[in-house]
Amino acid sequence: MIIYGRNVISEALKKGIHMSKIFMSDADFSGDMKLLRKKIEEKDLKIEIVDDKQLDEVTHSKDHQGIAAKIKDFVYSQTFDVLDEIDHDPFIVILDQIQDPQNFGAIIRTAYGAGVDLVIIPEHSSVMVTPAVLKASAGYAFRMPICVETNLSRVIEALKKRNVWVYAATMDGKPYFKMNFKGPVAFVFGNEGKGIRKLVAENCDDRVSIPMAREMDSLNVSVSVAVILFKAMEERS
Repeated sequence: MIIYGRNVISEALKKGIHMSKIFMSDADFSGDMKLLRKKIEEKDLKIEIVDDKQLDEVTHSKDHQGIAAKIKDFVYSQTFDVLDEIDHDPFIVILDQIQDPQNFGAIIRTAYGAGVDLVIIPEHSSVMVTPAVLKASAGYAFRMPICVETNLSRVIEALKKRNVWVYAATMDGKPYFKMNFKGPVAFVFGNEGKGIRKLVAENCDDRVSIPMAREMDSLNVSVSVAVILFKAMEERS
């Protein structure tokens, strides 16, 4: 996998992600890039100096910010291994078939900032952690445990057996500001167009919504995630 972006590379360095080769632009001599290069050289990593056109070709993007690196595939976590290791009430996000890399990356970044313990995604019909997702997450996908499950309904049932209260974020749910999110909780957010699948929603304990002051379509899913997660963080802190 080719990852790119200064924050992404910086986070990869902090987390000790093995980078077999790093590509750096020959046109960027800014202080930030000099500092990043110094950190890379301290790790004795191989640097190849290239021009921006070559970086465009290597990353298949013009959003590389003058740096890219080659790593092995992203390493996913195991849901219940993560849960077994935490010593507090779990705070979980479940994404039902999110398909836009920008949305997924933004959600990961928000979840990390709000104190979420892990993010669960389905194995099929969902965007995985790609270079674009890593870039949109500002590299925080390397810090956030992300788990892939074949059957979300089955996972929800298993979470409920662990006394995790599972909320489906839907248009017809109870207003989020009237609910109590203390204790072990999980929030399910659905596909950008179709929302949460019927069976997945039916397996949840309750439904939560974000009321609008004016008539309009629903918020972008990454915005909805931010509103609800930071409300939950406020109540849980």
